[in-house]
Amino acid sequence: MLRIICFFCLAGLLSLPSLAQPRKTPAPAPKTVAPARRTYCNPLNLDYGYTPIPEFAAAGRHRATADPVITRYKGDYYLFSTNQWGYWHSKDLSNWKFVSRSFLKPQHKVYDDLCAPAVFVLGDTLLVFGSTHNKDFPIWMSTNPKANEWKEAVEPFQIGAWDPAFFLDTDGKLYLYWGSSNEFPLYGQQISRKTFQPIGEAKAMFKLNDQQFGWQRFGEYLDNTFLDPFMEGAWMTKHNGKYYLQYGAPGTEFSGYADGVQVADKPLGPFTPQPHNPFAYKPGGFARGAGHGNTFQDAWNSWWHVSTMVVSVKNNFERRLGLWPAGFDAEGTLYTNTTFGDYPHYLPTGPADHLKSKFTGWMLLNYQRPVQVSSTLGGYLPNYAVDESIKTYWSAATANPGEFIQTDLGSVGTVRAIQINYADQEAGILGKKPGLYHQYKLYHSLDGKKWKVLVDKSRNRTDVPHDYVELAAPVKTRFLKLENVHMPTGKFAISGLRVFGLGSGVRPLSVQGFVVLRTEKDKRSAWLKWTPVNNAYAYNIYTGLAPDKLYNCIMVHGANEYYFKGMDKDRPYYFTIEAINENGVSTRTPVTLAK
Repeated sequence: MLRIICFFCLAGLLSLPSLAQPRKTPAPAPKTVAPARRTYCNPLNLDYGYTPIPEFAAAGRHRATADPVITRYKGDYYLFSTNQWGYWHSKDLSNWKFVSRSFLKPQHKVYDDLCAPAVFVLGDTLLVFGSTHNKDFPIWMSTNPKANEWKEAVEPFQIGAWDPAFFLDTDGKLYLYWGSSNEFPLYGQQISRKTFQPIGEAKAMFKLNDQQFGWQRFGEYLDNTFLDPFMEGAWMTKHNGKYYLQYGAPGTEFSGYADGVQVADKPLGPFTPQPHNPFAYKPGGFARGAGHGNTFQDAWNSWWHVSTMVVSVKNNFERRLGLWPAGFDAEGTLYTNTTFGDYPHYLPTGPADHLKSKFTGWMLLNYQRPVQVSSTLGGYLPNYAVDESIKTYWSAATANPGEFIQTDLGSVGTVRAIQINYADQEAGILGKKPGLYHQYKLYHSLDGKKWKVLVDKSRNRTDVPHDYVELAAPVKTRFLKLENVHMPTGKFAISGLRVFGLGSGVRPLSVQGFVVLRTEKDKRSAWLKWTPVNNAYAYNIYTGLAPDKLYNCIMVHGANEYYFKGMDKDRPYYFTIEAINENGVSTRTPVTLAK
């Protein structure tokens, strides 16, 4: 589970003065206007392929990918993820171009084409390796991946590694980390960078400890209902001489899917859990989950984290990708900033301090607002498109042109961007199919009677399952109507028609009566309660290990309580909360200590 950098130039006409005319005083130079900062919104709007595995599609064919890795190579970003039959590249973390490529060979009788791939740069070469339990996959290499030119660096690679990750240390030594199990630990091993043969024996790194760390418990409610938790998705980052071995847990199907990290002085350990864990965490909001990803640097050496987001409706492994600002604080703590993580955020344009939010401040304007539709299929009801859950969706009865959904903001607001999240209802595709595209028109109105075209994509020829449209200029309006022109497959179905900007009212008041109940019975868990704020539609709960390090954020809709079960049982935690509505956020409450 990435965006645009804007450049501009000023052009002028220069004319030579006539020799017969007196020289004129030059006109003042035009004022330089700073380019607008462009934005993106999670889930990332990529042309995700559909699951290629028939038994995974028994409850409905659907788009699916996960386990992403982004690597910079020759000035471009390359994005690989599970079972996409290819990869993407981009110059700006926004406009991604897909390159169709199967990395399977005739002897590979599997569906898993680069499942949870490892991607790394060695010298002037980009290398890729997919998950396998056997010693039967090659490591692929390319010096021109844009042109889809690949050959085997070694075949077969002599380690069967699921969820692999290569790491090239600053001393030139190469390492491999891997593991995906609820029984076995992560493993690490040195690899010859010349022959890609293993050096020495594989070494166990560490296992989960869900008795200590509440967030590692399996299940949607972190209760270890029927399985032990899984650890997977290794990734290594070196920073200031320390080695940060990252991993996903406790299960990719759940809202609490997150990335943890342990730290060592040497690449193969011994490792110690970082106090702040998980470091990538998004259990609330429209699209949840921030596990199994990788940490990388942009063109200005600022850190980012890309990871898996959860849908898990038609299959446990129905997933998307998300991108988050990340970094290391002054004490070397690795963090990921997921606050308002599925709202519009600014793209990088230069060096940045990611402890300072990249959130635009554009609020959601149509949460649970009135909806009108052209038709409804069965129980896929209209308001499921505005309930801030990617798991629910409205479906029209057909995919015909003219099917529409209309949302009322309740009052006139300033609209800055719209995200259109399509759902897979009666899709008919397995795997990656070229040539898919969505077409639609988006209208707006002040009174719901006279309509103007706001966005016209009736001639669009690209696949945009999570289309995010940042308006060139803000528009004051009240009603928006999305009208279908063409669907790539299935019915016209929307899991989220999300309108962003600023309302015309007042921000919510500060939350009152905020309490954190953490008992001796199980100090991994706490019950958080507060008095509802009348004009708030959601709340952000911030938590961390110090009053000035509240690095994790949980967005809660339509409730005035939350069961937080993600704590280290031996550490004190700090909490604060803010209320949210279409006009902004309240001031936060005083920080509360829960010992």
